[in-house]
Formats: sequence, structure tokens, C-alpha cells
Amino acid sequence: MAVVAVSSEGEGVVRITLNRPEKANALNEAMVDALTDAIAQAEGGDTRLLILDAAGKHFCAGFDLSDIAERSDGDLVLRFIRIETLLQKLYSLPFPTLALAKGRAMGAGADVFCASSQRIAAPGTTFRMPGLAFGIVLGTRRLASRIGVDTARAIQNETRAFDADEAKDIGFATRLAAEDEWPAIIDEASAAAQTLQADATRALFNATAQDTRAEDMTDLVLSAAKPGLKDRIQRYIAAMQRAR
Repeated sequence: MAVVAVSSEGEGVVRITLNRPEKANALNEAMVDALTDAIAQAEGGDTRLLILDAAGKHFCAGFDLSDIAERSDGDLVLRFIRIETLLQKLYSLPFPTLALAKGRAMGAGADVFCASSQRIAAPGTTFRMPGLAFGIVLGTRRLASRIGVDTARAIQNETRAFDADEAKDIGFATRLAAEDEWPAIIDEASAAAQTLQADATRALFNATAQDTRAEDMTDLVLSAAKPGLKDRIQRYIAAMQRAR
């Protein structure tokens, strides 16, 4: 079964579904590559709206680190580079993106949600972006552009979880809606995506996007390349397990 499912939802509407429900849609290497390819294909076609959702109970539990004991620091750095490449592609798309989150959206999963232009959270969804707890600077500028510098600093400095209500209050989510409301929201977004001509939409999104891709990648690589990345992540995982 494909780890990412891609389907057409009508003229110009593409749906990408994270499809590892048995792993809470944690991002392994195959999933990151499949997502990156699917987004690139959508950008190269006649897409007017891209929908991102997930199979199962959870949107995305972040990186799949179940094999971390077998990995080197270099392997892990490459994984972070790949996810940053994916997030940059998603964030810079020249048409609307609609993310539909439920359950848990953690780490890189929360970053995928944040990189989307329309962000719907079901009540009860929880978010956490813990990268700085093990020294990784990932998506910080994108987060600040969504929720403001002060709030972004506070959340990342504390590496704390926050719920759907807070996500809506701070602008991390653009709307709260139960899952049974999502079909109507998709219909609304699909219709809205057709309002302008495709070239006008692209011009709008390109003109209003902050292009910080080079700086974001530099910050990520510099933070990830510091010796001891694997040890830092393992210590963080152990601390989270003790706290349960």
C-alpha cells in the first residue's frame, strides 16, 4: 500500500493523503520522498488547490525515528534536509493549499500543517514543534510568519504542546472544524480557488510570499551539522518516555 495516496477531487483539485495510519503517519524516508514528488507533480500540472489530509486517527506524528539506533549523524542530517526541501516546496506553491489536521500533529507533521496556506484543525487536535529541544532550527521563519515573532519564540523556547483552540487563537490554524464539516470546507475552498485566472493566482501567491528558503536551509544545516545530533535526539526521546 502506498505511503502517500494521491487523487483528483475535481478540476484542478488534488488531494494528497498521508497513508501510514498504523504509525500515526510518522514520516519515514519513503514518505518524505513520495510527498515531495506528489507536490512537485501538482505544481507542474494545472492544480488550483492542493488538499493535505491523513488516514487514521492522527495527522502526523513527525519523523519516524524507530530506526535511529542504526543511523549515523550524517543519515539524520540528510533526513532533515529532505524534510526542509519538502516544506519549502509546499510553502512556496503558487496556489492555495488546504491542510486538514486531527489527532496529533507533531514535529515535522506540525511543520507540514504550518506550511499550508489554509489550516483546518479538528477540535482536540494537539500540536508540538520540539526541534529546538535537540538543537534543530527547522521552520522557524515560517512559524513566525504565521503567528508572529513573539509567540513563535515563546512556543519554540518552551517546546510545549498546544491544542486546537490555542492554535486558532494564535493563527497557527486558520479555522476549527469537526471532520464532518470538512467536505463542505473542501467545496468552499475548491470554488474559491477558481475565482481568479490561474496566472493571476500564481502572481498573487508569488508576490505575497516571503522567500526565505536559502536562509532557512542554511539555519537547518548549521544546526543539524553540529556533532552529536543522534545523541541529542536519543536523549530527547528518553526524556519524553520518562515524562509519560
